[in-house]
Amino acid sequence: MTLMLEPVVGGTGPLARRNPVAKLAAALAFSAPLLSTVDPLTPALGLLVELAAAPAFGLRYATLARRAWPLLVAALGIVVTMVLFAASRTGALLVSLGPFDVTTGVLTGALGLALRIFAVALPGVLVFATTDPTDLADALVQNLRAPARFAIGALAAFRLVPLLGHEWQMLTLARRARGVDAGRNPAARLRLFASTAFALLVGALRRGGRLAVAMDARGFDSGVPRTYARRQVFRRSDAALVAASAVLAAAVLATSISVGVFRGIVG
Repeated sequence: MTLMLEPVVGGTGPLARRNPVAKLAAALAFSAPLLSTVDPLTPALGLLVELAAAPAFGLRYATLARRAWPLLVAALGIVVTMVLFAASRTGALLVSLGPFDVTTGVLTGALGLALRIFAVALPGVLVFATTDPTDLADALVQNLRAPARFAIGALAAFRLVPLLGHEWQMLTLARRARGVDAGRNPAARLRLFASTAFALLVGALRRGGRLAVAMDARGFDSGVPRTYARRQVFRRSDAALVAASAVLAAAVLATSISVGVFRGIVG
């Protein structure tokens, strides 16, 4: 197991160089309105806008696909769950799988939810893949006036994310060296995966506790005003990025409403 969503990619695009707080605000301003509908057109339009913006973040589509593959797994799970357990099966019957009737209404709802997962989560992937954790922590404290304890704790967590992948590999190799191997048995593979994940979780909790004690011992929560090696300035171009994201989100919603496919999540 390797973690493909490492925090820093060194993006060189014009949007990658924007203030980290501005990028976070822009991602929220664009993705949050997409939660207001369950139709498939609105998240599909939002996803097209996000894919078009990826080169501006300095990300290639192949790199973006490697980082966003967990979203595909989640989307497939949503589709399977909807096909099997949807309460409302309206529309024309397409396929009958024993007690499960796959209708156009079921597929439309499943497609809408799957696309919404991508449309809502992809802005976060773009932001965190092109943001240095140190810059993010500095921007949270300097621009949002976030508590230094929270910001530095988040920075430490980001720095430790790649370590989880290496620890997973070490746990797997250590168990294989002791003769613990699932072979081709799927049930044994599942049990081995669960036990390895539990061991990884225990190790992460212990490391987090030691890190918290070490940070307190070094005065990270002393209340004394801190200095910053790198100043984070919120410029007009950063404000323009947030405003443009909100305008694009409104345009996406207006398009789906004008076409007549908008289905509000409430009502």
